[in-house]
Amino acid sequence: MAKHKQVQDTAQHLIELERKFWQSLVREDTDAALSLLDQQALMVSSHGSMKFDHAQYRHMAQQGPMVLKDFKLGDIDVLQPTEDMAVLTYRVKQSVAPRGSDGMGKMQEMVDSSTWVRKEDQWQCVAHTETPLEQPAQQRHH
Repeated sequence: MAKHKQVQDTAQHLIELERKFWQSLVREDTDAALSLLDQQALMVSSHGSMKFDHAQYRHMAQQGPMVLKDFKLGDIDVLQPTEDMAVLTYRVKQSVAPRGSDGMGKMQEMVDSSTWVRKEDQWQCVAHTETPLEQPAQQRHH
């Protein structure tokens, strides 16, 4: 039973780290985000796939045309195939807006995954994917 509790505690810790990363995006706190990213990381989104290091992430976070205004994570699952690796999957409702705008921006619903590895007792995200969910037919614009 002790091992099961340890796995549950690790899962909760990783969910908290994932939320902390998202909160760093809303606050535009690049240093907090970088503390959770491995030196080399991958991302797959509707813009394609990319590999980036900390300097490249800093540039994207501080110069990118869109900013995250709000988010809500749900349906979170954690799979930990090894002691030092875990994958989180979840749904996210996010509001993004052009950098410098005051409004809440456009709501999007996505399905995301993040892969975390433990290095020297610290968990770091090494890969993140996001896939837009299909909008129900009544919400689509023709």
